[in-house]
Amino acid sequence: MSPKGDPPGFVKIVDHKTLAIPDRIGNHRGDTLANVLDNPRIGLMFVIPKRGEVLRVSGAAQIVLDTELLDRMIVNGHRPDLALLVRVEEAFFHCGKSMIRSRMWHPDQWGSIDGLPTYAQALRDHGQLSEPTATVEGMVAENEEKRLY
Repeated sequence: MSPKGDPPGFVKIVDHKTLAIPDRIGNHRGDTLANVLDNPRIGLMFVIPKRGEVLRVSGAAQIVLDTELLDRMIVNGHRPDLALLVRVEEAFFHCGKSMIRSRMWHPDQWGSIDGLPTYAQALRDHGQLSEPTATVEGMVAENEEKRLY
């Protein structure tokens, strides 16, 4: 599982059976890419804001460096280094009951997150870092701002 996201239209429709997804800077783990090299079978789930149902797509993926395609994926002046090209074999809407039950698009009805660790706290604890949580929070915020694209 590797979350992807950009402004609307970031997944490019190459033709009636092919999608292209930019690979943006992330955590530098490359899990999805390594998985695709090992096994090109891919499953995608598109969660679309304000929609109850999700769109599921399955097919075969390959990593591409196509200059023309990558140039179409520039956002805020940043071009992805590569993209996933997906040959769609199956696409369908999936029941939205879990999205409806979770009230995903109704933040006024979300439960409290009081008592849950912040991302910075989880990083600090997992990495057994000696820096105070506030310092890690500052590093996370600075890194996110600089490396969004």
